[in-house]
Parts: sequence; C-alpha cells; structure tokens
Amino acid sequence: MPEETTLRLAIVQTAMRHDPTSTAELRAGGAEIRDFLRQAAAAGARLVHFTEGAICFPSKRVMSELGPDEVGPSDWTRAQWPVLQSELDQIAGLAAELGIWAVIPSVHQLPEGRPHNSMYVVSDQGKVVTRYNERTLSTTKLTWMYTPGTEPVTFDVDGFRFGLALGLDVLFPELFTEYDQLGADGVLVSYATNRVSRHEHVAVQARGCAVNNTCWISFAVPANPDGGLASGVVDPRGEWVAQAPANGSPAIAVAEVHHSDVTQAGREFRRRTRERVGS
Repeated sequence: MPEETTLRLAIVQTAMRHDPTSTAELRAGGAEIRDFLRQAAAAGARLVHFTEGAICFPSKRVMSELGPDEVGPSDWTRAQWPVLQSELDQIAGLAAELGIWAVIPSVHQLPEGRPHNSMYVVSDQGKVVTRYNERTLSTTKLTWMYTPGTEPVTFDVDGFRFGLALGLDVLFPELFTEYDQLGADGVLVSYATNRVSRHEHVAVQARGCAVNNTCWISFAVPANPDGGLASGVVDPRGEWVAQAPANGSPAIAVAEVHHSDVTQAGREFRRRTRERVGS
C-alpha cells in the first residue's frame, strides 16, 4: 500500500483589533500574523489558517459615519487602505520566503461601494491565488458595513481541496453541502464576534458540519480574554484533533490532515441517496 498523503495544517487565534483607521493597530496585526507564520513554518506546517479579523476586525462603531455613539453607514474613506495593503504584501512576501500557504481574512476594498469581508489565499510562492467573500452577512454587516459575496471558492494544496467559509457562513449547512459536492476534503472556517465568549454553540455547528459532510473543518476564532471559544481542527467524524488553549491567549495549534476513507464513503452515500430521493 502506498504511504498515505498527509498535510500539516496550522490554525491560529490572534488578538483582536477593531480600528482600521489606526496605522498602529494595522501594523501590529500584520506583525502578529508574520510571527505566527514563522512559528507555523518551524512546526513544519504546509498551510496556515487565520481567524476572521486577524489583522483587524472593524468595529461598526469605529467606522460609523455618525460617530461612536450611534451605529450608521460605515465611512470606509477613513480606513488606512495603503497601510493594510502594505501589511498584506509583507505577509505574502514572508509566505514565499518560508514556502508556506496562508489563508488571511481581511477587508477587501472595491472600486466603488462598500468593501467585501474576505479571505485571501496566499500560495507558497507569495501570490494571492484566490479570494473568498463572505456571503451570509449579519444584519449589521449587511446594513452598515459590507458588500456580500456570491460564490463558493475552493483551492488545492498538495492534493487536498479546501473550501472557505467566513463569519456567519458557519451557521448555514447548505454552504458546506455545496463544498461537499465540489469535492472539498475540508473547509476552513474563520469566525469572529465581539461577544465570542457567548458563542460556544458556533463550535458545535462547525463539528456538525464536519460530521454531516464527513470532511475536515478548521475552525479559527480570535483569542478572547473571556475564554470560551478556541481555534481547532475537527476530523470527518466530528472529533477535535487539535485545539489552541481556550484561555484567551494568542496561540497556534497543528494537526495532520489526511485523505479519509470516511470522507469518500460518506460522499458517495450522500450522492446516491440524493439522486434516489430526487428521482
């Protein structure tokens, strides 16, 4: 029998920063990501997955054009876009230097209108090979902050296919069914909220998506001083195989992802059953 192919995946929970108008905060976020990239490379990781808001998770109150005392339309002209792009460029350059893939959630500026809330996929050559835009925006994000995305996105690394999910996408099982039908071995889920300690149920949702689609789930959340959620990797049977500490500290966890007979058998069963039920 040939040796089973594995991929070492690092998942990171970073500190939260909320002000994209602050050069200092954006610089600090970029520096933290680069530090974790180095740690992941030292641990032998091939792919590194970061949480939503890894560089900055913009606050609706910071961005409100009505001021911090009243939520209103976001004034994105105040964001330090050149600084953010500089940090992303430096991250991509380091990924190339280290020979490692990275998935970096970030706000993505559009020529007109509100930006996307996105996930950049940076290859081991330092190139942005694709970008996913959050589709199932919260009421706040949709009303005041972002332009929603419309399409699923997958990418391949060393024979593994991954889908991408961001924010409240994790609450919509049909998105994971879609990735199952696109042949994804796993889905990288980046999730953040200002009340992360009250959202333990979201990790249950992620585990359920893994079981329902017999796929790997990488679940990345921010470090939170109140504890609660922690980043981790779930196998196709819904079991945690690696987790960062749930003590609010920025941290990294590493897991070995492999092609699972459970994934393929489950996918074939679901395909046959859907064809039968739909016929």
